[in-house]
Amino acid sequence: MSATVCRILLVGFMGSGKSSVGRVLAAALGWRFIDADQTLEDDLDTPIAALFQEHGEAFFREKERTTMAALLDEEGVVIATGGGWAAQPQWVDGLPPGTGTVWLQVTAVEAVGRVQAEPGKRPLLDSDEPVDTARKLVESRSPSYALAEWKVDTEGRSVEDVSARILEMFSGNDLILDAE
Repeated sequence: MSATVCRILLVGFMGSGKSSVGRVLAAALGWRFIDADQTLEDDLDTPIAALFQEHGEAFFREKERTTMAALLDEEGVVIATGGGWAAQPQWVDGLPPGTGTVWLQVTAVEAVGRVQAEPGKRPLLDSDEPVDTARKLVESRSPSYALAEWKVDTEGRSVEDVSARILEMFSGNDLILDAE
């Protein structure tokens, strides 16, 4: 049985490709793309790394929660969540009907390799052993990410391949293609 999907939510660890895949996927669907982290930074006029440093992770998570609550009211959108937002076990409880969820899976080694080009932008990986830190975070967050309806392994796959795979997964659903 197919369901009507009016928004797609991409979850997964930092560096899994949520933003890159989200842009391509939204373009293919004729939808808008929203990067939740960028929206939060724009709303607060402060980079996430500075929010962590100045106010701590708890403050950041609360701002992230309220930002996501507002974004989930949107239709005809692909939303790339922050890597930690879906790490909360209750994240699926507040999803409105019509939300399709996809976990973009990535290994710790691959994730660190992908985000190393952005030093200082990933405060949770600012350590002497970023791969070990990432491995622990991926391990602890995976049960929450696994609550997503679909999973796509991004390891060694191009953004276009991952996007095409997601479109295939949603092919049995009624996608609202003219939502504004």
